[in-house]
Amino acid sequence: MANDGGISRLKRRLNAIPKDVREAIVPDLMKSGNELASTMKSLAPEDSGDLKSSIAVTGPGQQTPPYSQPGGASMVPENAVAVTVGNEDVRYPHLVEYGTKAAPAQPFFWPAYRLLKKRITSRTKRTISKAVRKRWGK
Repeated sequence: MANDGGISRLKRRLNAIPKDVREAIVPDLMKSGNELASTMKSLAPEDSGDLKSSIAVTGPGQQTPPYSQPGGASMVPENAVAVTVGNEDVRYPHLVEYGTKAAPAQPFFWPAYRLLKKRITSRTKRTISKAVRKRWGK
């Protein structure tokens, strides 16, 4: 069973972070999202190029493209970035990633994520720490 009290407490704590500290992370989030998307594009198979061109980065407060994987159109929360694959014409990214009976898997999404996870996490932590130190002196 979900712990709604824990989620509410986390939301309150995140909202208590000063706005300038929350805003300081956005450029690095976008940098990380673009780096992840670029890596995914380099790993994605290129038959027609449609799959690669469907990889999109969506910033905080924006809506992801309709028909994108994972989840289709949804609002990206504050202090987050979404990298999605797929669009109205490209509705098969999961079939490429995981394969089918007729076609072997050609992973590109998860290998890119695993490759960059540590770097992205470190960048985010450094940026938050820097913003908090700067704010602390005020």
